[in-house]
Amino acid sequence: MPQPRRNQISLIDTPYYHCVSRCVRRSFLCGTDKFTGQSYEHRRGWVEERLLFLSSVFAIDICAYAVMGNHTHVVLCVDKDMAERWSMKEVIRRWHQLYQGTLLSQKYQRGGTLSKGEMMSLEETVTTYRQRLYDISWLMRNLNEYIAREANKEDGCTGRFWEGRFKSQALLDETAVLAYMAYVDLNPIRAKMDTTPETSKHTSIQNRIHSLIKGEQPKNLMRFVGNHRQDVPKGIAYSLIDYCELVDCTGRCIRDDKAGYIEQQHSPILERLNINVEQWLTLTTEFEKHFSTAVGSEHMLQQFKQHTDHRRIRGMAKARALLQSA
Repeated sequence: MPQPRRNQISLIDTPYYHCVSRCVRRSFLCGTDKFTGQSYEHRRGWVEERLLFLSSVFAIDICAYAVMGNHTHVVLCVDKDMAERWSMKEVIRRWHQLYQGTLLSQKYQRGGTLSKGEMMSLEETVTTYRQRLYDISWLMRNLNEYIAREANKEDGCTGRFWEGRFKSQALLDETAVLAYMAYVDLNPIRAKMDTTPETSKHTSIQNRIHSLIKGEQPKNLMRFVGNHRQDVPKGIAYSLIDYCELVDCTGRCIRDDKAGYIEQQHSPILERLNINVEQWLTLTTEFEKHFSTAVGSEHMLQQFKQHTDHRRIRGMAKARALLQSA
């Protein structure tokens, strides 16, 4: 039986989560119909565009994503503190980009005068809006329902497009976050859809590389902010260039089955994470095989288990083997 979402997401343990949504109909829904030859590749663009739009509305940053033929991977970072700093006006402005809101929220946004009772009612409504705007389930709902409507409209049919629930995994430490980001970015290469990160369409790594060539970072993705320091700004505390090089080398290993590519290209990230090449390759190619609800060191998994009332957490043995030294 699937676990309730409250047992899968625990912000006191981590703001980072990996989410997967899978199609329920045939695999050509976002690819090519093997029977008719009709291409639905443009739908992958729909998913990517909608996801990046939602990141500008929710207090949830996108660390990595890969839109595949019949499923979507995304690594998210919840910024609850930012959502709690938003003014009432800002919360309403963001919510109205997704929904019409209430008559009171529309009146407030137009600058109308509200009575004391109306203001109290609106404050309660805004509290609900605020909570939803840092809720992963609401972001995924706004992604999947939108794509389902557009696909059904194009197909001239009704019915479910996605599986009923998206799968989520808590990423409990920086090793889990970096390795899962690479796992997501390398999905097209593992699936033999593309041969290099820069040619992997509808992925965050292609987005980052294209921006890096211009000397920039994507505005709609969580930024890499360099190595740890006391005044580090919000973002991923690693070098973007180091990350892109590591993903590129890992992709070569996967494509050509030669682990030596990473050893030849010394990786500062692996050195900081204190994991070896074999551990890294196992993590970036077999993550979903070994871990389920949460990913992290054995100690972090035990804490997550206590906070979420799980009887057991799958992956303890692999955590000891792959993540204990991190």
